[in-house]
Amino acid sequence: MQVTETLNEGLKRGYSIKLTAAELDKKVNEKLQEAQPDVEMKGFRKGKVPLALLKRQFGQRILGEAMQETIDGAMSKHFEDSGDRPALQPNIEMQNGEKWKEGDDVEVSMTYEALPSIPDVDFSKIKLQKLVVKSDKAAVDEALDNLASSANDFKDRKKGSKAKDGDQVVIDFLGTVDGEAFEGGSSEDYPLVLGSNSFIPGFEEQLIGCKAGDDKNVKVTFPDDYGSKDLAGKNAEFACKVKNVKEPVPAKINDELATKFGAEDLKALKTQISERLESEYGGAARAVMKRQLLDALDKKVKFELPPSLVEAEAKQIAHQLFHDENPDIEGHDHEEVKPSKEHNKLAERRVRLGLLLAELGQKAEVEVSDAEMTQAIMAQSRQYPGQEKEFFEFIQKNQQMQQQLRAPIFEDKVVDHIFEQAAVTDKKVDKTELQKAVEALDED
Repeated sequence: MQVTETLNEGLKRGYSIKLTAAELDKKVNEKLQEAQPDVEMKGFRKGKVPLALLKRQFGQRILGEAMQETIDGAMSKHFEDSGDRPALQPNIEMQNGEKWKEGDDVEVSMTYEALPSIPDVDFSKIKLQKLVVKSDKAAVDEALDNLASSANDFKDRKKGSKAKDGDQVVIDFLGTVDGEAFEGGSSEDYPLVLGSNSFIPGFEEQLIGCKAGDDKNVKVTFPDDYGSKDLAGKNAEFACKVKNVKEPVPAKINDELATKFGAEDLKALKTQISERLESEYGGAARAVMKRQLLDALDKKVKFELPPSLVEAEAKQIAHQLFHDENPDIEGHDHEEVKPSKEHNKLAERRVRLGLLLAELGQKAEVEVSDAEMTQAIMAQSRQYPGQEKEFFEFIQKNQQMQQQLRAPIFEDKVVDHIFEQAAVTDKKVDKTELQKAVEALDED
């Protein structure tokens, strides 16, 4: 086999691979001899079928397999010997494909873009600032007030008072479609909070202004995507009897409130809130420091980028932004979205940082454990209540989805590895200053 370099410009590589007819025939014979002991054919004992007959019978199919295996082997040996790592799957073309016939040499061209050589980085010279926020009494009290508001009690309004948005109305109701009652369409003494959007769209609004003792016919249309196909898109009428109107009353901040949220008492609840706030502050501060790190690496480390990766990333960015700006357009049935200079600039940053972090992670032997993957899958599965098991099985069978979940975990572990070596200084700030820093991330 002869391998000849045809292109070496920047990261672009090209090679011509020539496989002689004799080499190919030898490979075919080797594969036939390997299979011969297990072949059975009429008129011959198992393993005694002549090689020439096997070649006539199976030669054409074996020929294709031998050709593919030999070329794949040549590619693997080339990458092993050269140290090149292709940015994308190499492009393979048979040069004499249309004219080729059995007995001819095989000529194949292989082209690809090699991943660049990435320089070493002295992390100790990277200076980062970690924003530190402590949960003070005011923040804990604010969180307690919010919890109390979310745990509203309700008390009877004055007799004759009209229901307002946010009030709770206690109702009996009977729903009908075309004059016929339907399953699940009735209830008694149902406590409905107006504005909670827990009923069919348009239902709750029609009860605003009602008083205790009122009868109200509520007319609505079931959504087209309603869970019950028999009701989806149908017009319905609900005969409602308003039995009571109650106004919201914030819950008192005491031990009883604490038990509603799973704490032993108010003191324990305050401790939990303080710990949760500091965890949230820490997560936000980490995001800010991560951006500092990525900005520093983007400026500090320069190397040639594979054009194909940058082009693909720019197209992805442009396509995603197009759909963000045009949410009504679904799928890919639209005009081609051409990347702008800004898209290309962002693509270069993403590709550079992606390659850099991947290289740094490999050198540091960073790995994503099975436990970390399981935790990520379980967290993602919570978006599909009742279908967690099916989602888990789907991920286990889908390598691409596994990679999508693994990639951000790997990146964060590499970032943490760099944090440990960088020059990090703490800066105490209040939560307002931290919030401004977080908001600035979205503006960039």
